[in-house]
Amino acid sequence: MKIAGIPLSLLALGAAAGWPVFVSPKIDAPRSADAIVVLGGAHDGREEVGIQLMKDGYAPRLIFSNPYGDNDKKMRSICEGTFDFPVDCFVPSPSTTEGEGFEIERMANANGWKTVIVVTFVPHISRARHIISQCYQGELVMVASRPELSIGTWAFNYVYQTAGYVKNLFSHLLSSTADRRVPGADIRAGTNRVVSTLRRFSRPLRRYE
Repeated sequence: MKIAGIPLSLLALGAAAGWPVFVSPKIDAPRSADAIVVLGGAHDGREEVGIQLMKDGYAPRLIFSNPYGDNDKKMRSICEGTFDFPVDCFVPSPSTTEGEGFEIERMANANGWKTVIVVTFVPHISRARHIISQCYQGELVMVASRPELSIGTWAFNYVYQTAGYVKNLFSHLLSSTADRRVPGADIRAGTNRVVSTLRRFSRPLRRYE
């Protein structure tokens, strides 16, 4: 039996391999930290998780990544809102998980942070841990929102998150390549195009990372 031309056994194997990474990843129990950082992505409850962690006293400062632009009503209400605790927002550069990792490291160095709680959603948490740990040298506590996701959303995230892993892998393998005309650079460019296409597809869906 095949689905979209792909043998069912192969789909089952891929689903099983991705289960501990995307569906049931390692999620840390919250503990005291120097800051809470909520990553960008779909508005899937991660903002509320970050705010609740702050209310529960896990850190003295709450920071939101805001890659959405000026027209996102939810982020405007947060970044321009009034809270009983410090709330800041930043625009990651580049607008990726790696860009968020760079900013976490910069803020940690500037403020002397040793431990940071990072909030995302379940399918993204393993890749976020992998990428941010390459940027941030301190202790990382990964916490996730748990929205109800459709089968289509899970399938999309299997593809999207895997493509993100591949992009990160090639980026590091080829970072020392000086001549961009070599085949490896073409592979990296192709991977970037795949991830960019998936991002454009996911924007109107609003439930994808």
